[in-house]
Amino acid sequence: MTTTSIEINESVRHYYGQVLQSSNDLKTSACCSIDAMPGYLKALLAGLHPEVLERFYGCGSPLPPVLTGKTVLDLGCGSGRDCYLLSKLVGPTGRVIGVDMTPEQLEVAVRHRDWHAERFGYANVEFLHGHIENLAAIGIDDNSIDVVVSNCVINLSPEKPRVLAEIFRVLKPGGELYFSDVFADRRIPTALRQDPVLLGECLGGALYWEDFRRILQALDCPDVRVVKQNSISLGDPDVAAKIGMVKFQSVTVRAFKLPLEDRCEDYGQVACYLGSIPEHPHAFDLDDHHYFETGRPLRVCGNTADMLAASRYAEHFQVLGDQSRHFGLFDCTPGPQGESAASGGSCC
Repeated sequence: MTTTSIEINESVRHYYGQVLQSSNDLKTSACCSIDAMPGYLKALLAGLHPEVLERFYGCGSPLPPVLTGKTVLDLGCGSGRDCYLLSKLVGPTGRVIGVDMTPEQLEVAVRHRDWHAERFGYANVEFLHGHIENLAAIGIDDNSIDVVVSNCVINLSPEKPRVLAEIFRVLKPGGELYFSDVFADRRIPTALRQDPVLLGECLGGALYWEDFRRILQALDCPDVRVVKQNSISLGDPDVAAKIGMVKFQSVTVRAFKLPLEDRCEDYGQVACYLGSIPEHPHAFDLDDHHYFETGRPLRVCGNTADMLAASRYAEHFQVLGDQSRHFGLFDCTPGPQGESAASGGSCC
């Protein structure tokens, strides 16, 4: 790690370990858009320890479905809120690993582990102290994780390409990265990237989206999908005075460890959602423009077909056709939700 990286990590650790004592201490909305959480997850919050909830500083709800029995890694787990939600979602046959570099946050998470195990009737959560840029140092093996989640933490890292490289190292083939974070509409000046308050508020380290896309492209992940996004309000006048020229979005993203193409290609494939995911009986959103209504076929590009057929979602979809015959580029213009095969539904 460079001297600058070490200083940034120390600044972040101090902000989250000592400056913030609860989510009420945050100056902006960047780390607290909990209203986006689905109803079935909100219902689970009632079963978590109050202190774990109070010390939560996330920016979305990056907990995908179909997790029963899976191994899930939470990067920057903090006080453990998402880990304990995941504990319920993976169930007694699954495993949850939380990683964080801030001792004060981890102490809260670990202190309430037995409390949650007794309440749930099983213990499947492990917390590790370490840096998300070096998961090998804390014993997380290659191809060992089904799903990696992160809640408004990757922006805090001074070495984001290393973090993303580690994620794709530990994911199993067909595994999924599903995370929420803050993104910027431009590259942020160096001085602002090192400002302690802007860093701690998840603004100073926000990635420019196109740079994020390029990092994933270099990691052989050429097709990343936006699930949802919301604008972030800079309510604090001092923060706005420093960085108000930048537009920020809280974005939930999914990407798969699959050999995908860098463009959407047309192979004449069709996908149909079976309605078998309990939390999504009527429809499933793969991303912000792939709305799969139960039982209604939708034309898809080769990448989307692979995301559905070669991941843990495979049993919930019927994918018709293969990639033996090519018809050129797929029409990537997002169409109205619920377009069927007959009406030429579009892909990404």
